[in-house]
Amino acid sequence: MVRFLRYRQENWKRQRAIDGYIVDFFCYSARLVIELDGSQHYTEEGEEYDSIRTEVLERYQLEVMRFLNSEVDRNFDYVCLAIEEKVRERTGSPF
Repeated sequence: MVRFLRYRQENWKRQRAIDGYIVDFFCYSARLVIELDGSQHYTEEGEEYDSIRTEVLERYQLEVMRFLNSEVDRNFDYVCLAIEEKVRERTGSPF
């Protein structure tokens, strides 16, 4: 994922702190957060924590996209396409 985002027109940051939370990837111009989730995110506690965290991030007009780690491994092209489409939607410019 790092290689995919590194060579994009948009300026992506990895492991960015936002209001006390560390997000996996952040694009300021698209106001977009990408989270790559492991199995711990799908426990009751993990889902509650992520819900609160997403609410906090949305207060900054950020959109959060979540992908399972396994989804990235098995269907990398789909994940990249989904991110490209969201960036286009949020910025109005090609990715």
